[in-house]
Amino acid sequence: MQQKVRNIREQLLSDNWYTLKKYTFELQRADGSWQQQNREAYDRGNGAVILLYNRHKQTVVLTRQFRFPIFINGHHGFLIEAAAGLLDNASPEERIIAEAQEETGYTITHIEKVMEAYMSPGSVTEKLYFFIAEYADEDRQGAGGGVEEEGEDIEVLEWPLSQALAAIRSGEIMDAKTIMLLQHLALNVRFEENKQ
Repeated sequence: MQQKVRNIREQLLSDNWYTLKKYTFELQRADGSWQQQNREAYDRGNGAVILLYNRHKQTVVLTRQFRFPIFINGHHGFLIEAAAGLLDNASPEERIIAEAQEETGYTITHIEKVMEAYMSPGSVTEKLYFFIAEYADEDRQGAGGGVEEEGEDIEVLEWPLSQALAAIRSGEIMDAKTIMLLQHLALNVRFEENKQ
């Protein structure tokens, strides 16, 4: 494909937590003309997310933790999510197995990659790697809760899949990556019939 972007210049605005840069560049429009544009991009690295599920019990493992950015946007701040984290120079597979252990206490060895997605491409460079994995009760090797030194204080939730799907409809679950994985699970994974 012909190059559609040229003359990229960058200015560092902040590197306090991750990096925020202002970019000035020229973009070739559909009519062939070149237009100068400015954008800010936040680079926090790439990440991975995993939804643990139990086919027999028809349950999923989720987490609840405080997220300051949504708090200042009118939410109470405690977001229900699938376990996730930044790659920090590890492979997506290695990192998500470690994150599942740190956040949920479950030791998972067999994971299935389901997709990759950019979650906020207008301003954030991050690409997320999405995984699912089956778990059993005996896979819980610890309490989870995250890493205290990183400010994590994570509550581990084991919910029926039906409750999690209802929580999307009610607005109790508002995290996009979690919604995507729950819907993927509901559409693509066959659960055992409930014999009550």
